[in-house]
Amino acid sequence: MKKIFLLFTLLSVPFFAQEKITAEEAIKIGLKNNFDIQIAKNNQEIAENNAGLGTSGFLPKLDATGNYNLGSTKTETNSPFSFGDTDTRSYGAKLSLNWTLFDGFRMFVNKSKYDDLAKLGEFQARNTIESSVVGILRAYFNLVAQQKLLEISKISLEVSELRYNKTKVREEMGAVSTTDLLNAQVAYNSDKSNLISQELTVEIARKDLLLALGLEQSKQIKVDDDINTTSTLYNYEDLKSRVFQQNSTLLSAQQSLLVSEADQSLATSNYYPVLSLNSGYGYTDSKTARSNNPTDINSKTTDATIGLTLSFNLFNGLRDDIARQNAIIGVKNSEFQLNKTQNQVEGLLNEKFLTYNKRIEKLKIEQENINAAKQNLELQRDKLETGTANSLEFRDAQLNYVRAENSLINAKLQFKIAEYELKQLTGDIPVSGK
Repeated sequence: MKKIFLLFTLLSVPFFAQEKITAEEAIKIGLKNNFDIQIAKNNQEIAENNAGLGTSGFLPKLDATGNYNLGSTKTETNSPFSFGDTDTRSYGAKLSLNWTLFDGFRMFVNKSKYDDLAKLGEFQARNTIESSVVGILRAYFNLVAQQKLLEISKISLEVSELRYNKTKVREEMGAVSTTDLLNAQVAYNSDKSNLISQELTVEIARKDLLLALGLEQSKQIKVDDDINTTSTLYNYEDLKSRVFQQNSTLLSAQQSLLVSEADQSLATSNYYPVLSLNSGYGYTDSKTARSNNPTDINSKTTDATIGLTLSFNLFNGLRDDIARQNAIIGVKNSEFQLNKTQNQVEGLLNEKFLTYNKRIEKLKIEQENINAAKQNLELQRDKLETGTANSLEFRDAQLNYVRAENSLINAKLQFKIAEYELKQLTGDIPVSGK
């Protein structure tokens, strides 16, 4: 029976001998391949591209145009002054410059708004990346846990098989009843069924991780053998300070308020006049051939213009007033959304902080429980060898030990998830793949 307990000690032996992907490496792979992250980064880049001087209206507009024309005129007349039939060819080119010098400070507000939108895009991308990283880590450690549970299922099956074989020999010798043999067989078959189910769970967890990493489903990967449960003693007030400084959801709400305020300023700019500088330079060359005159008529012209245009809308059906009123309402809505987000984030902090500490407490209890289950299994093993305990009592001890191992692994998994959810809330999730 010593071999029975020896099988349980194999839980500390790594399940896979090949090279593994660590949690940190999984994050790097996910940051590189995850589709949600790539989309978020591209949207951030679009917002940054829009934050230029040209988009805001600071730079002039310069257009170049060119033309080439052919014309033919057929004339039938008895007038002696007629030029007869004519063929005309002409070509020309022109440069036109339009530069808005003043538009009611609209260009300055636009520049500020696009800068705020670029910052908003950065925070939104960070939020997406943080959520994706937490999803990657959740999938990673779930696979670690499921593989550990699979290992326990295999060991439990080996123990049941050993018990069944021994019971079968003893039943043939008349040392135990047929009932004991049937109970051992039921336990053995039950553990085989559990193993099949757990093998499927592991494969599903593996596919989930590959999906989170943006890798092909056929790719073979290995992960760590256990979950590190080193805990940190957090101070609530320190966490709260970091949340209000670093939480990407809260920063996005603050930035959205700035964008709404910029929209209000843009609506106000419609009440100011617009002053523009206009200039142009053109060149035209034409040639006319006449049927009754061997001499062609050639002409070349150049023209240059420069001027200022001042426009001031006096009335447009109160659309400017409506736009300004709507912008003011938009600012109020953004303020309400910011207050709502602040309340939600603080509420989440309370929840995640409490959850994290409760996970630590549960982890300690499960560790104590596994020690008690281990001792009880040893005791039942000795009793079974001496004949003072039957196989059913040993089976109960075995199942208690397996359940304790399962509970401990799940407690480790829940602790790790709670840890990273708390880090996401405080903005401490790594968002760089370097």
